[in-house]
Amino acid sequence: MKARPVSMAAALAVVTAAALVAGCSSSSKGGSSAASGPVKLDFWGWAPGYDQVVAQFNKSHPDIQVTFDKTASGTKGGYTKMLTAAKAGNAPCLAQVGYETLPSFAAAGALEDVTKYASDAKSQFAEWTWNQVSVEGHTYGIPVDTAPMALMYRKDLFAKYGIDKPPATWDEYAADAAKVHQADPSVYLGDFGNDAYNYAGLAWQTGAKWFGTGNDQWQVSLNSADNQKVATYWQGLLDKKLLKTDPSYDPSLYKDMADGKILSDVNAVWDAPIIASSVKGGAGQWAVAPMPVWGAANPAYGNDGGSATAILKGCAHAKEATEFATWMSTDADSVSNLIKVTGIYPAATSGLSNPALSAPDAFYGNQVIYDVFKAEAPHVATSWQWGPTMTQTATDLGDGLGKAGTGGTTLPNVLADVQGKTVAGMKQQGLTVAGG
Repeated sequence: MKARPVSMAAALAVVTAAALVAGCSSSSKGGSSAASGPVKLDFWGWAPGYDQVVAQFNKSHPDIQVTFDKTASGTKGGYTKMLTAAKAGNAPCLAQVGYETLPSFAAAGALEDVTKYASDAKSQFAEWTWNQVSVEGHTYGIPVDTAPMALMYRKDLFAKYGIDKPPATWDEYAADAAKVHQADPSVYLGDFGNDAYNYAGLAWQTGAKWFGTGNDQWQVSLNSADNQKVATYWQGLLDKKLLKTDPSYDPSLYKDMADGKILSDVNAVWDAPIIASSVKGGAGQWAVAPMPVWGAANPAYGNDGGSATAILKGCAHAKEATEFATWMSTDADSVSNLIKVTGIYPAATSGLSNPALSAPDAFYGNQVIYDVFKAEAPHVATSWQWGPTMTQTATDLGDGLGKAGTGGTTLPNVLADVQGKTVAGMKQQGLTVAGG
């Protein structure tokens, strides 16, 4: 039997989904609806600044009190913990869930349908971000942010190696990478890490697709011509040894940045505060420039991330949980904190005029770095679609990226391998898939 087509994920077609949460109730976490006193909600996540937002909310909402429990990041165990708790019937009401993973949570039956509570908030968000928290017309959370990508770079070291301005195109990036490495073989323009979602942003920029739906089936196209264009470009730089290959977000990466061995990073808006807090001694020497593009005449940029505050299955206080999630993404003070500490680019339209986006950043030489992301955002495609097995796809791709970085395989081969494994995994879940 064919899986029916869906707007964001074929998640709900998984036969075993309902069994996951049968009889689940998070009243032990969310508080009994008959209990006296304030409604109590638990919130699991890992992003810096979320605890401060919760404290802000609790101060102004005595009738709803939220406890933030910091978990490992989603890909490093946080998501597994959430899904395990949902299966056991003791999940928190609220959870930080990336857009890329929300379809997988839907497939697992781990989300609470809060459409009736959230519908009034829809007009406050960019339409494409609302689509990221909805499956087949049902809403399961509130968008928090988007993640346009840019080039974070050491302006003083660019000047040292004769780079007068940051590369505007990928051709210029390759030329600058060769120039730097020729001047000093121990120095690299950038790093090629093993983060699957950063790589997704590079594919997103090119107009490539990974997943789609049509004709009552999923399409998987990780190995398409557009995707091979991206792989061939980066493989060319790896073949010439023009990139460092420190693992993504590893201490070795930030040490090399601090030591002047890696001069730039192509990454999402939220990476700006991570670099600022992780690279010692670099304050005032870094700057942010637009992400290099394939064609200067018609620039397009990538997106690496974005997340929702999701309501997990069995939440006894879904209305109050949705109220908190909406407040977190739209309240001016909350959004200011998320911009300053978490490094978000707001999904709420009101957040785009938040004064925190106009504040100079001392680490980046007092540059108003969000001006770069504001200029890029209208040129980020909004049609990208995530698949229902992203945990597996991201793991397989991340492993392949790491092997390609050390010369164990090539990126074109990695894409072909991940394509096959993704299709097989989806079929194993009972989904109808085109391509192999």
